[in-house]
Amino acid sequence: MGSFSIWHWMIVLVVVLVVFGTKKLRNIGGDVAGAVKGFKDGMKDTSSDTPKASTSTETAQVSGHTIDVESHREKTRS
Repeated sequence: MGSFSIWHWMIVLVVVLVVFGTKKLRNIGGDVAGAVKGFKDGMKDTSSDTPKASTSTETAQVSGHTIDVESHREKTRS
């Protein structure tokens, strides 16, 4: 009662092909594949771009450029 036979799935496949057409389904498949590839490439880039922990807390070196940081906290009246 709860499961469909192979014939039910074949009829669903035929209806989907008739409604959308093979070209449209091929384009959707290509778009999904491109999105998955982009996601994987982004995950690889993120893991390789993370800089190693610096021993100094005042300066950080990222890709050959040194960034000097000074912090001044303003006092607020309560």
